[in-house]
Amino acid sequence: MKTLLIAAACTVLLAACGKPEPAESVESLMTSPERLKEVRAQCKADHDKAGDAQCNMAAEATRRRFMGSGTPYTPAPSAAPASAPKD
Repeated sequence: MKTLLIAAACTVLLAACGKPEPAESVESLMTSPERLKEVRAQCKADHDKAGDAQCNMAAEATRRRFMGSGTPYTPAPSAAPASAPKD
């Protein structure tokens, strides 16, 4: 019983030591240009401290703000090739 309590306590301590997940989303960063600028500066200064998840969200928000929703590429219908002239 005592080892079970120690194991549970260790599990709780290890879970508390993990990096917290970012509370922001890509959408919230897109709507707040100043916050997006701050996060990008943090990622540039110290990527490890900011974390991959936060920096990836900032990059995606920047990409979406720049590119927009985009329109899918739909090529124009090609004309039928001209047949070879007959002699």
